[in-house]
Amino acid sequence: MTSGIINGRDLDFLLHEWLEVETLCVRDHFADHSRETFQAVIDLAARLAAAEFLPHYKTADRIEPTLDETGVHVVPEIGRALRAFAEAGFFAASFPAELDGLQLPHVVHTAAMAHFMAANVATAAYPMLTAGSARLLATFGSAAQIDAFARPQIAGRFFGTMCLSEPQAGSSLSDITTRAVPDGEDALGDRYRLTGNKMWISGGDQDISENIIHLVLAKVEGADGKLVPGTKGVSLFVVPKFLLDATGRPGERNDVTVAGLNHKMGYRGTTNCLLNFGEGTHRRPFGAPGAVGYRVGSVGQGLPIMFHMMNEARISVGLGAAMLGYRGYLLALAYARERLQGRPAAARGAGPMVPIIDHADVKRMLLAQKAYVEGALALILYAARLIDEEKTGETEAARRRAGDLLGLLTPIAKSWPSEWGLAANDIAIQIHGGYGYTRDFDVEQLYRDNRLNPIHEGTTGVQAMDLLGRKILKDRGAALALLGERIAATVGRALAAPVLAAEAQALAAAWAGIGATVRQLGEAGEEPGLLDNATPFLSAFGHGVLAWLWLDQALVAIRAVPIDADDTAFYRGKLGACRYFFAFELPKIDAWLGIVKSRTDIAAAMPDAAF
Repeated sequence: MTSGIINGRDLDFLLHEWLEVETLCVRDHFADHSRETFQAVIDLAARLAAAEFLPHYKTADRIEPTLDETGVHVVPEIGRALRAFAEAGFFAASFPAELDGLQLPHVVHTAAMAHFMAANVATAAYPMLTAGSARLLATFGSAAQIDAFARPQIAGRFFGTMCLSEPQAGSSLSDITTRAVPDGEDALGDRYRLTGNKMWISGGDQDISENIIHLVLAKVEGADGKLVPGTKGVSLFVVPKFLLDATGRPGERNDVTVAGLNHKMGYRGTTNCLLNFGEGTHRRPFGAPGAVGYRVGSVGQGLPIMFHMMNEARISVGLGAAMLGYRGYLLALAYARERLQGRPAAARGAGPMVPIIDHADVKRMLLAQKAYVEGALALILYAARLIDEEKTGETEAARRRAGDLLGLLTPIAKSWPSEWGLAANDIAIQIHGGYGYTRDFDVEQLYRDNRLNPIHEGTTGVQAMDLLGRKILKDRGAALALLGERIAATVGRALAAPVLAAEAQALAAAWAGIGATVRQLGEAGEEPGLLDNATPFLSAFGHGVLAWLWLDQALVAIRAVPIDADDTAFYRGKLGACRYFFAFELPKIDAWLGIVKSRTDIAAAMPDAAF
């Protein structure tokens, strides 16, 4: 059941015993599916990840993408893996049947993608971005744009990117300067010519797919001929690498140029580019300079539309972070069981050496990893289950509640696995000792790959301000109350189970502390500096959420133990990880909240010169 990529027994527990995903099949949208079809998809993902993604994990790290006059090139194994991925239907898996998709529940598709993320996160990044691009176009694009640009991505023929950041703006998207000038219209909609530069574009160029569909944020000139300041001036455009001919196939090359490659610490198999739009020197589509793009949605609605893809990407980043940590845990666990070193203290130096897993401190580290990575995967699957509920819930009220709760949890789904999955990778290196610090073992590469995840798709600090500023204080705690109801329900059930009563009381107290902190901040109104300590609040909130998810899983485990004696060790592992989290991690919440409640300005007031 443990493949070295993911523990299949854990995934089975999360999907079927905890989230009860089979109950989705009673809904019309998923009526063609069953537990058997779900398992077939997951089994296929496991085989394909092991056969096509894992073997070139180290190769694509060692041989970085290259750039020459024809474009960017990656190792051929990436292309072969993604063609197999497309042929198996995984690009289309989560899309509706009317778009030639398999109409899988998002939670099942996420479980399948977990295998590819664990096996080779850099190769898996291409379909992750492509699916997000296609879903955005399927939601907001015109019928012609869907046929031209979304369907080929769903088929895995075209790949997608998101072009947001610029060299001078970074995450401050109100400060972008890429310009879009009207250029008439055609069958694909309002046409524009784009000029500007985009930085940190994952998959920005490669030699794998037939075409690349760039979703580009740019500003349209106002009546005065100047760019509209702020985010209200930002619009969204679809800019293909190759313009399409009359048959819908790639034709003339668009005015998009790779100005350079970024040479990364990890995640090297995913190309990362500086793109110039509208240079007009090497390519002049339709005989004129400027990258040809088609507006998606209305002028000025670029950011609200783009958040559709960004939020999906944030949850996908969380999945990748969870699975990099998860694979590091499985490698460390296998190593700890095999590596002989030292003897029990009671042996007083006599007798044979024992596996290092017999030492208490190694067990502590493994328990920390287990609590982090299995908890992170549970969080991501819970978020994916909310996506299904938001789309197919039985009532409008149920769909709205799921959407509100998903919005609240998205910053946690992105940031918590990114921070604590990385911590699990750090521990994996520690357990391997000196060997873990060498390139001969995968754990060092897993750490390097995961170090990106607290940075891209919104840094941890950005997620913290989003959570506290927009999702809680601006929302006046409405979504927070929904989450509180679910936590209270879990606490109530756990209080009735003597073996978990202490954890239930601890969670109730921690959540009460979070609620009190939110009320205190809410009473402060618009005082300056309210978000200065948002990151400690994010840490506290995330740990509170994870404690709840662990307690909820533990309730399932204690019910199962008397029934399934053959699986007792697995369920004991779940209970042990839960108890570890409550004993070692939950107490950190008080310290984080203390900083937030104090409203300290120690960091904010530090003058530049004093550093």
